[in-house]
Amino acid sequence: MSPQTGGGRPRRFPEFASVLRGLIVLLLLYMFLVGIGLLESGITAMGEGFEEGLLESVSHPLSGLFAGILATVLVQSSSVTTSTIVGLVGAGTIPVPLAVPMIMGANIGTTVTNTMASLTTILRSEEFRRGFACATHHDFFNVFAVVIILPIELATGILTRSAEWLTVLVGRVDLETAGLGRSPIRTVVNVPVDLIEGVLGVGVVAGVIYLVLGMALLFFALFFITRNMRQLLARGVEKAINQLIERGGAFLGIVAGILITVSVQSSSITTSILVPLVASGVLNLTNAYPITVGANVGTTVTALIASLAVALPEGLTIALVHLLFNVTAITIIFPVRRIRMVPIVLSERLSDLAVRRNSLVIAYVIGLFLVIPVLGIFLLQ
Repeated sequence: MSPQTGGGRPRRFPEFASVLRGLIVLLLLYMFLVGIGLLESGITAMGEGFEEGLLESVSHPLSGLFAGILATVLVQSSSVTTSTIVGLVGAGTIPVPLAVPMIMGANIGTTVTNTMASLTTILRSEEFRRGFACATHHDFFNVFAVVIILPIELATGILTRSAEWLTVLVGRVDLETAGLGRSPIRTVVNVPVDLIEGVLGVGVVAGVIYLVLGMALLFFALFFITRNMRQLLARGVEKAINQLIERGGAFLGIVAGILITVSVQSSSITTSILVPLVASGVLNLTNAYPITVGANVGTTVTALIASLAVALPEGLTIALVHLLFNVTAITIIFPVRRIRMVPIVLSERLSDLAVRRNSLVIAYVIGLFLVIPVLGIFLLQ
């Protein structure tokens, strides 16, 4: 047997195994997206109209912030919340100044999905440490952005005035014609979801079944994505991915986050997929960071699309506020390294504590996403 023949076969088999594992990961990602779709269907079936009623009841800017958080947590989608807000503003039900904090609250509430996704590795401490840090750095970035920008907006109205100027300038942009209103990925994902809905219909019982199926698919897919990613890690895939992002810098990561999120029309999907990648070591947290903030910008496309269906121009104005808020957050936080690293440092410290005391994770999730918003709404009404 020649050295070339003897040496060739062992090299080809690892390559085939890597390709096979990559295909398995793609299938698992598809299952993950179907799970997200079922969760959305379940929540819609059980609580149709609840979110709209919650937002309509707000009368104070800060309670609007908390209502935006809570509404997004309940529907597991900032896209749904912001589209609802655009509809209410466009119908004249909510004034733009009151809707602005709601939009910011939706940015915080959407991070609960990837935080929950990180819990799939809680029994494997090192993976959980990395995955939980990846999830919570999104939390801290969005909270940090609100803490900086909301007081400025309440004092000056700069985002609102800028959005009003842009509304007059650009008018109604036909996003459907531009292709942004159509998501082929969403179309493919909705096939099994629509089939299941066709069999089970709507109602509370159907909603519970959708939620159970969605959560089962979500956790199953994320568990095995992480396991397969660990195997791909041994093939050196992580070096190629990290080198690619490092070569292009943060800008490339932000653009990637925007494009991925526009294609799936959900920042929760983009950021939740990052969790197993970081947990398994395929991506490091620093390189996942710009993709996360890019997802914040990409998800604003949904609100812009929703503004096409409303009667009043204020609907477009609040959608543009959503875009300006996320772009401003990146502009303020990212250029200065000391400021940029605050969410990373806080998330790493929190993940260290969470590994040592798992009960802290439950307290953190319930406190940030449920207790604080509910108390805020109650005390400020």
